Amino acid sequence: MDGPSTVTCINRRWTGRPTCRDSSCVNPPTVQNASMRERQKNRYSSGDRVHYECWRPYEMFGDAEVICVNGNWTEPPQCKDSTGKCGPPPPIVNGDTTSFPLSVYAPDSSVEYQCQNLYELEGNKRITCRNGQWSEPPKCLHPCVISQETTKKYNLVFRWTREQKLYVRSGEPVQFQCKYGYRPSPRSQNFRKTCQDGKLEYPTCV
Repeated sequence: MDGPSTVTCINRRWTGRPTCRDSSCVNPPTVQNASMRERQKNRYSSGDRVHYECWRPYEMFGDAEVICVNGNWTEPPQCKDSTGKCGPPPPIVNGDTTSFPLSVYAPDSSVEYQCQNLYELEGNKRITCRNGQWSEPPKCLHPCVISQETTKKYNLVFRWTREQKLYVRSGEPVQFQCKYGYRPSPRSQNFRKTCQDGKLEYPTCV
């Protein structure tokens, strides 16, 4: 069912119009170098499962079955030569893969990474398994946390916001200005600074 399952009479008119759509599946995914254990049907109900078996000497990577879920099949397995397979993708600090890691990956498989909130990804977010090794994973660069204690130390305020504490992603600029009654020190001419992996060079007001 799409939409609400009830309709309401308001001012002699019915509101809402639920509709029913077909949630069954057809044509299970084709898996190279594999065959289905069950005889193929013309139509599958939501929740039905289809199991695959790899032909020798190929090895299975991923779940051996697919499931019909509301008209769509889940991700099918792969049957490939196991030479050059990889283990789990390498972990990265302050980030993780976008999919649940497997214990083994087929050659030429790839995974993607994402960083935690406010951390900035540097490098290619996708890595690939080649010759039993993963390509270089990305890094998650630290944000800069500018506290009230820090701005007080250098007699600064933010130019474009009244926030007392600011979080700035790596690579993003932030603009300061002197507090009322203070002026830039001789060595502080540039008040637009850029966060670099959690580090920020602060201007000073005296």
